[in-house]
Amino acid sequence: MFEKLELMEKKYEEISLKLSDPEIISNNKLYAQLMREYKNMTPIIEKYREYLKAHTSFSDARELLDDGSTDKELKELAQSEYEEAKEAVERITQELKILLLPKDPNDDKNVIIEIRGGAGGEEASLFANSLYRMYTMYAESKGWKQEILNAQPTELGGFKEISFSIEGDGAYSRLKYESGVHRVQRVPETESQGRIHTSTVTVAVLVEADEVEFEINPTDLKIDYFRASGAGGQHINKTESAVRITYLPTNVVVECQDERSQHKNKDKAMKILRSRIYEAMQEEAQAKVASERKMQVGTGDRSERIRTYNYPQGRLTDHRIGLTIYRLEDMLNGNIDEVFDALATADQAAKLASQEE
Repeated sequence: MFEKLELMEKKYEEISLKLSDPEIISNNKLYAQLMREYKNMTPIIEKYREYLKAHTSFSDARELLDDGSTDKELKELAQSEYEEAKEAVERITQELKILLLPKDPNDDKNVIIEIRGGAGGEEASLFANSLYRMYTMYAESKGWKQEILNAQPTELGGFKEISFSIEGDGAYSRLKYESGVHRVQRVPETESQGRIHTSTVTVAVLVEADEVEFEINPTDLKIDYFRASGAGGQHINKTESAVRITYLPTNVVVECQDERSQHKNKDKAMKILRSRIYEAMQEEAQAKVASERKMQVGTGDRSERIRTYNYPQGRLTDHRIGLTIYRLEDMLNGNIDEVFDALATADQAAKLASQEE
């Protein structure tokens, strides 16, 4: 590991010199590529230099302890420095192992989130709206941009289904663990006897795939146009602005009717379709690598019940990592970093354990 870090530091210094070269600065594409590489390497190199400093202190303190001529007072000081430096070396070594874990190539990408009401009828639709609000408030707190791509609202203010994009640095790295079944336990507003109901909502987090990543053959698409309808099914548009696209090879169907413009709806539908196809390609690739499946902390499996939101107890429980937090209202207001941090840490621990097997 340390030989690899030594070589990485040399490369880091070379890139640093190149970034001040006028010829490279004038080449926008090359400069951006080198700057991205430099930025990705910086936290690793900074941690490696911290390790070298701690290791030097550790070696110096050990030499003093091995020197039989050292007086008692200096020996006590050396012992204290030795123990402190040893702890630092062990801690930083572990931090370096985490930093050197293979990075998910999608971590810096934007996402498309699809939320669908599951079991529970209207109550599930209302909770779909609560989750949409939670994710968009979280995005807002990060300074990320969000846009609704398609929505099927209900008369009571819920969503049978809603798809929206979130654009921002590291959006996928933070939101990728949200795919799965989210369960809510609460007394519905429509319940007169105060009984607690259990409903479910399904969340899918897709990487927003770029057009350059793969090409969709136009002959593989069946495109239909129809009139958009509002909550309860009533028609709200007299023109056929809504779009339905079917990807014939796999029969994936995407509908979009949020915009008044047929062209805009088609663009949004293609964005969702591209991301769904990309996700299917990724799942196929991952299925071929059994070790990767072991590393995942429930990412991608939409049938897995991942979390419970219990309103009477003000409790959020993530079942994958056994995390329970009694601050449900705060979490639903978008302050959910604590959960995302815990999931990322659990994923890192699983990957480290897999490497050490």
